[in-house]
Amino acid sequence: MVVYTVGTFDLLHVGHIALLEYCRTLGETVAVGVASDEVVNSYKPNVPVIPLEQRVEMLKALRCVDVVKPYLELEYVSACKELEVDIFVIGEDWGNKPHNLAVEKYLKDNGKKIVQVLYNPRTSSSKIKKDVIAQVNRGKFVEQIILK
Repeated sequence: MVVYTVGTFDLLHVGHIALLEYCRTLGETVAVGVASDEVVNSYKPNVPVIPLEQRVEMLKALRCVDVVKPYLELEYVSACKELEVDIFVIGEDWGNKPHNLAVEKYLKDNGKKIVQVLYNPRTSSSKIKKDVIAQVNRGKFVEQIILK
């Protein structure tokens, strides 16, 4: 069974690892779609900090991931066909945008499964970025650098 999930995977954190390890429990092959900067810019206000090539490299290094495939358009059906996906794992914020509805229809029409997961509220790349900016603004990082 091929399990597929998608995301930005910027600032790889324990929430990402938990998601990918969960995917591993669902099938033999875990495939990960990684959004390009252009795709991320089309639906998020903040751009990734880590370049796409490095995000791909980090994911490939994880033992719970077998295939990493960047996607350059906000569309999932072609990757599901190419990878012969059996289970598509999505987050709780999935929504009903046209690209989401298209892949849901494709999967349903082909007898495939969608599994929706809840996010851990303690882990978020956006929250990490905000925390870093707040610490920089309070001078925390400067203090740490000077003290070392």
